[in-house]
Amino acid sequence: MNIKPLFDRVVIKNVEAEETTKSGIILTSAAKEKPQMAEILAVGPGGMVDGKEVAMQVKVGQKVIYSKYAGTEVKLDGEEVIIVRQSDILAVVD
Repeated sequence: MNIKPLFDRVVIKNVEAEETTKSGIILTSAAKEKPQMAEILAVGPGGMVDGKEVAMQVKVGQKVIYSKYAGTEVKLDGEEVIIVRQSDILAVVD
């Protein structure tokens, strides 16, 4: 299935979080924090959003940090992805 986000929306997939702490303690899935780093899978075209022109600043393949509780989680071909607004993306990670 192919997904094309509209306007200033971006489709991201979480990057797996570390399973051990710096001191070597292995974390269970319940103890892990929700990851805030993700890879961009698809980017909308931008355009007029809420009466303002929005130019897209991100592109497919970039790794980004996004707001902790942002977006809508969706299952796509058995994989969980998140659809967020570009404004919910805080930084691009090189």
